Amino acid sequence: MAKILVIDDENAIRRSIKEILEFEKHSVEEAEDGLTALSMALKNNYDIILSDIKMPKLDGTELLQKLIEANCPSTIIMMSGHGTIETAVDAVKKGAYDYLAKPIDLNRLLVSVRNALEKGELVTETKVLKKKITKSVDMIGNSQAIQDIKDIIEKVAPTDAKVLITGSNGSGKELVAKWLHEKSNRASGPLVEVNCAAIPSELIESELFGHEKGSFTSAVAQRKGKFEMAEGGTLFLDEIGDMSLSAQAKVLRALQENKITRVGGDKEIKVNVRVLAATNKDLEKEIEKETFRRDLFHRLNVIPIHVPSLDERKEDIPVLAEYFLDLICEEMGIAKKTIQADAVKAMQDRSWQGNIREFRNVIERLIILGGKEISAEDLKKFS
Repeated sequence: MAKILVIDDENAIRRSIKEILEFEKHSVEEAEDGLTALSMALKNNYDIILSDIKMPKLDGTELLQKLIEANCPSTIIMMSGHGTIETAVDAVKKGAYDYLAKPIDLNRLLVSVRNALEKGELVTETKVLKKKITKSVDMIGNSQAIQDIKDIIEKVAPTDAKVLITGSNGSGKELVAKWLHEKSNRASGPLVEVNCAAIPSELIESELFGHEKGSFTSAVAQRKGKFEMAEGGTLFLDEIGDMSLSAQAKVLRALQENKITRVGGDKEIKVNVRVLAATNKDLEKEIEKETFRRDLFHRLNVIPIHVPSLDERKEDIPVLAEYFLDLICEEMGIAKKTIQADAVKAMQDRSWQGNIREFRNVIERLIILGGKEISAEDLKKFS
């Protein structure tokens, strides 16, 4: 059921539209002129506004303009008994969702309202998703280490400089990569992630560079690789320390020449991507063991960013606890729980080998199993 405002200076038309919409279980309010309607629209949260164009005090076109200037969230449908194609086009150009000619066709009205509601739901859903995405790439903490990382990101993100992100598992290396992408000039392009540790060595080259049909037994069709998928955006090579030497050589060539060749092909394909890499390994030691190429290391290590473990920034635990309490309770659709000071102190006293990933899991467990106010006893009992 939608909340709808119908605006028309003719009482009979308002009543007729109201009866039709109320029969469809919508809640309908009326206004007889543009000025009254403007006041009502700014005070109430209508899903849809149906407005005549020719009205006293303030006509529909002026009303439409004022509502848009006021960032009114309602979906606006214009109506007129003196309409032409030009009038309809002009109304839509100025921000109306749809245009209905009088006399109003019942089916046309209901279809327009139904479509407007679906559009409104999509807009709301998109806002929620954007909010979730924004939250997911928040970098939480007031420690000097985190402030230093944020400062580097602000300086480096607008460039195309390659970045090597190091740190232990669960410390937030992927988060740094997302921030670098979101704050870059490539933010409108894709962010493509490849977990080099999760892909078998015999398949990593096909995953990165794609393959031609028939290049190997299971290659039944041509396939683009991650480099091509990331065109115009960012390619994030996570756990690059686990990449095979053969794939490393091809990645090095791609970074040097901005060209790739699919597995089984001979055609060079130009690529325009920014490459970020991350690893939990000491690549200097891997170079000594001859499992990682020194030239690739220097090619990637233009800007090094080290992400500290949670044990190295325990002063951030209070703010992290509050952040995850808010986030997880909202995701679960439950009232926010609180955490006692002794529980926060206990969190700071323990070691977090799994870093932020382990910390988030413990908070979620405490929310589900602990009391309304999480205590140190809850922490001891459930973690």
